[in-house]
Amino acid sequence: MSGLFITLEGGDGSGKSTQAGLLADWLVESGHTVLRSREPGGTELGLELREIVLHRRGDIAPRAEALIYAADRAHNIATQVRPAVGRGEIVIQDRYLDSSIAYQGAGRVLDGEEIRKISVWATEGFMPHLTVLLDLDEEIGRTRLDESRTRYDRLEAEANTFHARVRASYLALAEADPERFLVLSATDSIESIAAAIRHRVQALLPVEH
Repeated sequence: MSGLFITLEGGDGSGKSTQAGLLADWLVESGHTVLRSREPGGTELGLELREIVLHRRGDIAPRAEALIYAADRAHNIATQVRPAVGRGEIVIQDRYLDSSIAYQGAGRVLDGEEIRKISVWATEGFMPHLTVLLDLDEEIGRTRLDESRTRYDRLEAEANTFHARVRASYLALAEADPERFLVLSATDSIESIAAAIRHRVQALLPVEH
């Protein structure tokens, strides 16, 4: 039996980790085996790459940054995500290739299609069954981060104009692929967002006989 690969996307401060945790708890309570993952940092190698790409002092060239994310993605999919889905598990992951298209493509003003092709090659075309986009105005996101962070990582620290390009890219991606995306307002209540996600995921779960 094949499992499910569910990703959560959105700007910084949109509540992805909170919703991933609530969804995982609900699925486990329903009897499913769940693997939580994130990018970057879903593996031991990924943790090292995460430290480099998000917390290293000094500049990283935009193309180098994109390739570091692709390397993390390739290893995570090959060693963790694809095997788990093959075993029939449900993988819930914080960020995937849409993040690279939005952040390294639109945010860094690189070619988003080139970024997409790199990730498709890196993962051998492995795509999520569902991508939940938690849409949030970048200024609200900044306020939320100010309330919850003692320091920003390299991407969080970018100007609001950067994050506005990221948001616009996410919305364009969702509009182009409505069957894969579920777009929700991140300003709705935590409970209503969780309920909407559960409703969509329920339709993807195998029917019990």
